[in-house]
Amino acid sequence: MKTEEKTMADKIRVLLTEEEVDTKINEIAAKISEDYAGKQIHLICILKGGVFFTCELAKRLTVPVSMDFMSVSSYGAGTESSGVVKIIKDLDEPLEGKDVLIVEDIIDSGRTLSYLIEVLKQRKPNSVHLCTLLDKPERRVKKQVHVDYTCFTIPDEFVVGYGLDYDQKYRNLPYIGVVELG
Repeated sequence: MKTEEKTMADKIRVLLTEEEVDTKINEIAAKISEDYAGKQIHLICILKGGVFFTCELAKRLTVPVSMDFMSVSSYGAGTESSGVVKIIKDLDEPLEGKDVLIVEDIIDSGRTLSYLIEVLKQRKPNSVHLCTLLDKPERRVKKQVHVDYTCFTIPDEFVVGYGLDYDQKYRNLPYIGVVELG
């Protein structure tokens, strides 16, 4: 491990352990499976961060599952989202008549998802719902974004692990950690 990486790793405080995350994903998967009983669910994983959570969630669902991937970017000056959304990678399959569950790693302002949900609804799915590993409701700007399934509501801290990154690093941590920049 490079010195720079070691220094950064030393500044990550565990917020949610691997066991806590695993237990909560099992609970959410059971609830989703119950809610979608008798239906096939079409998961839309929002790349890149959503991959870890989507795969773990899909393994635990007891209803038939299909899956697709999207990559979106909400860009602007600095670190704040402008709300201007660009679709980097669109879906491979049509959504018409499908029961769609968007799977995200984290939701904070809601700007990107507000736009994305409207785009997806125009594709005539049977239903569109939202599932997230982490939710930061105190940062929500778009109040109309309704999260149907939330594993954890967390405080407004910068988190990594389980797909979430800091400069493309730490996605592979098996827990959720808080980056303590000092």
